[in-house]
Parts: sequence; structure tokens; C-alpha cells
Amino acid sequence: MVQESGSGVVAGRSETMNAEQLLERARHFVALESRAVADLAGVLDEAFLQAVELCRVCEGRVITTGMGKAGLIARKVAATLSSTGTPSIFLHPAEAFHGDLGMVTAKDVAIAFSHRGQTEEVLRIIPFFKHLGVPLIAISSNGGSELVRHAEVALLLRVEREACPMNLAPTSSTTAMLALGDTLALVLLEARGFRPEDYALLHPGGSLGRRLLTKVGDLMHTGDENPVVPEETPLSEAIVVMTSKKLACTSVVDGRGILTGFFSDGDLRRYLVEGNVDMSVPIRDLMTRSPRTVQPRMMAVRALEILREFKIIELPVVDGENHPIGLIHLHDITRAGIS
Repeated sequence: MVQESGSGVVAGRSETMNAEQLLERARHFVALESRAVADLAGVLDEAFLQAVELCRVCEGRVITTGMGKAGLIARKVAATLSSTGTPSIFLHPAEAFHGDLGMVTAKDVAIAFSHRGQTEEVLRIIPFFKHLGVPLIAISSNGGSELVRHAEVALLLRVEREACPMNLAPTSSTTAMLALGDTLALVLLEARGFRPEDYALLHPGGSLGRRLLTKVGDLMHTGDENPVVPEETPLSEAIVVMTSKKLACTSVVDGRGILTGFFSDGDLRRYLVEGNVDMSVPIRDLMTRSPRTVQPRMMAVRALEILREFKIIELPVVDGENHPIGLIHLHDITRAGIS
């Protein structure tokens, strides 16, 4: 069993916990870590605003550093900052004195993570930061530590004990560090006016990048692939065009080349069901007038939303004067990995 006291925790193995006891301990540990995050509200004061401003006006990069578990958090925070518009890089304090200090410039800002604020490897690189004039932001639970004493800005965590039953393994402290680092990154994101499109530019290989960067014009059928017929075209000829273009639809234009309607395979089926089929009837008598359209600069994901909303599978693409310059099909969008 595990016994906890005000001064610490003693771990023993005198008996094996049953399932309910294990769940009870799990809920206890989650509550401790949750409390560490909730207590961050008290850290969000003037010092936090100073940290935000230092990072916001930084002309170089935000250098994060930390050793051990705190170093892993620092590495993750650097990644989050970079992906949300604040260029950042992780500096391993043990590797710093073997050449990695060369990545630091006088235009940078440093953020050092250390629960107790006395990590030797982190403290050793502070003089180098001072030599270059790099502002230092400390994230620590120890307001009297060497790290905090040398920092321009100190963000003090309120973590009295780790969730670890032995109060040894960094748990609550690293959870609080991660939440605070994420919060800093997200506040900077909003302060910079960072948009989803900006995020997509930094993540072009993922599905989000495709959703936010791909435009209708990137996917539409144009030129000889774009089926267009005049209003007076007989149904028989319109079917030939639809078949040859392999899109089962066609845009319909007037004498000036302006889109006046749209005719699809669905319209053809409905006409055939009515009976009294006349293949010489002009397509203007059967087309859908004033069809929904999109423009080439519209995001493809928005076109997909329109297709799904109105339960259709094709859309004519028009220019500013309503000339049908292309056609986009539902499958064109989904094949591009947009859903």
C-alpha cells in the first residue's frame, strides 16, 4: 500500500491493490495534476504580460532550455511556439558548451524551465545569455532560486508537491510547465493576429494544410475538360458533350458566354422519367436556371461544404463576369484529401 503524510510519502509493497484501489489512486493523481494547472491562474499577472511582450517583439527566436523532464517540456513548447507563429528552437543545456551555443544570437529571447531553479547545466549557460544581452524568462516553482534571481522575468509555478506518491518524479511540475508554455504560445498567437491560413502554411503536408490552402482553381476542370454548351443546343448534342467530357454535366451559356443555367445527369434522369422524351428540345428548356456557382479563389473546403449542403456533386466555376471558366466535382475535392 501507499501511505501519504504531510511531510512526504512512503511507498511499500506489503499488499497488492485491487482494481478499485488502483482507480482511486489514478483519480487522486489526476486531481493533483489538475490542481497544478488550475493554480496557474495566479501566475498570469504582470510578469506574464512582460514575458509575452519580450517574445512578441523578439527579432530573433525564442530559445527554450531545460534539463531532464523539464527539458522535454521545453522542447515541446519550442515546437508549439514555432507552429503558431513565434520562431523558436530548443537548446539542450548539456550540449550547449559543445558548440550548440552558436545557435543563440543577440536578437533572441531565452526561456529556461527548471522546477527548483537550481539545475546546474541550465545555470551554466546564463552568463552566456547575459554576455549577448539575451533577456531570460524563468519558469520555476522556486522564487528564491539562482535561475529566478538572474532572470529578467520570472513566472513562478504554484506546485507544492509532485503527483508522484514519493514526491520525486517530475509530474505536477512538468504538467504545469507545459500548460504555461502552451498558454504563452496561444496568447502570442492571438497577439500576432495569427490565422488558420498562417497555421496551414506552417503545416502544408497535413490534412489541415490541404483544407486551408487548396483553392477551387487548383482542382477545377478547365479548357477542353470544361463542358459548356449554348442555350439553343439540342438535348441530344448536350448529352454528347456531357459524355465526351466524362463529367455528366454541362454549363449553359447565352450568346455573350454568360452562365444562364446548368444541366446534369440528374436533370436528364428526371426528364426521362416524365416520358414524352424529345431529344431535339433545346437545353434551355431543361436546365436549372441560376445555378449555384463558385469562384477559383474560393477555398476548396468551402466548395465542398456547398456541395454537401445542397446535395449536389458538381459546381460551375465562374469568373467575375459570370463566365463559366471551369467545373469542380465532389470527387476532385475528396481525392485531394479534403474532407
